[in-house]
Amino acid sequence: MRDVAIVAFSQTDHVPGSEESSEVEMLMPVLHDVLGRTGLRTGDIGFTCSGSSDYLAGRAFSFTMALDGVGAWPPIAESHVETDGAWALYEAWVALLTGEADTALVYSWGKSSPGSVRDVLSRQLDPYYLAPLWPDSVALAALQAQALVDAGETDEPALAAIAARSRTDAADNPHAQLRGARAQGDYVVRPLRTGDCPPVGDGAAAVVLAAGDRARDLCDRPAWIRGMDHRIEPHSLGVRDLTDSPSTRQAAERAGAFERSVDTAELHAPFTSQEVVLRKALRLDGSVRINASGGALAANPVMAAGLIRIGEAAAAVHRGASDRALAHATSGPCLQQNLVAVLEGEQHVR
Repeated sequence: MRDVAIVAFSQTDHVPGSEESSEVEMLMPVLHDVLGRTGLRTGDIGFTCSGSSDYLAGRAFSFTMALDGVGAWPPIAESHVETDGAWALYEAWVALLTGEADTALVYSWGKSSPGSVRDVLSRQLDPYYLAPLWPDSVALAALQAQALVDAGETDEPALAAIAARSRTDAADNPHAQLRGARAQGDYVVRPLRTGDCPPVGDGAAAVVLAAGDRARDLCDRPAWIRGMDHRIEPHSLGVRDLTDSPSTRQAAERAGAFERSVDTAELHAPFTSQEVVLRKALRLDGSVRINASGGALAANPVMAAGLIRIGEAAAAVHRGASDRALAHATSGPCLQQNLVAVLEGEQHVR
């Protein structure tokens, strides 16, 4: 097992719409920037992995077009996952751990603005029982939020406080789509108001991974990945306790998150109610700085927001703002699939 670290992170400015640019045009500045931070060129990368969704693009194998932004000639070692880029990072991490490569480029993107992302995400549901009912993503999140309220785990003022804290913190994030506290607005689906829901927007992100001494050569303070794991809940919402997330807890245990306290957490919680569930599952108390970037409530490019959480946690380690950070990514309705990564600064190299 080799030590593997995130040595660079870059992201776009997240915007409500990007009709004037293609996926390649959106990705290229990010890819150039993340490589520029390390001094690497495309030919220096041993493995490339991307994450996206053909459902958002509305065409099959849309990710192959994005390869134009990377440059696939001469031939490169490349892979793709049909989900958030956090899972592409997991695949690249495994490739470096096993010695298949010494460096990796991971990127993901999402253009949610062209269609109704609430309806598109309903295609993740069980195709026989739930999908034919067409419950959209906000309605399902509201179902989870109401379960939390009924169980006494939270209430509407507490959810509003999460929204206010997240978007106030986002004021210092130049890439965020929504910055600064604002009114909660009208109900979208009770008990969720506009402020409890993520913005619809477009964006992309990329990270560079490197192993061992190569990481130290490329970055002054690498963010070493001390553990990473992902787990999944049952597909049927009817057999799950929506007020808890056993898969997040198990992924955190396997990643080593509970071995020692963390000082920073970047949680992929597109809805305020989901932060309540995640904080409990991950045992995060008031001493942990949560979503200093503003989180998914400030910018939520679908299929890139999870990778951004890992990137933001790594960036905090890079600049010395964190010594031990936890990053979380999710996919699917009501926190169905969950990935947890633990990152540490150089002083904790074993």
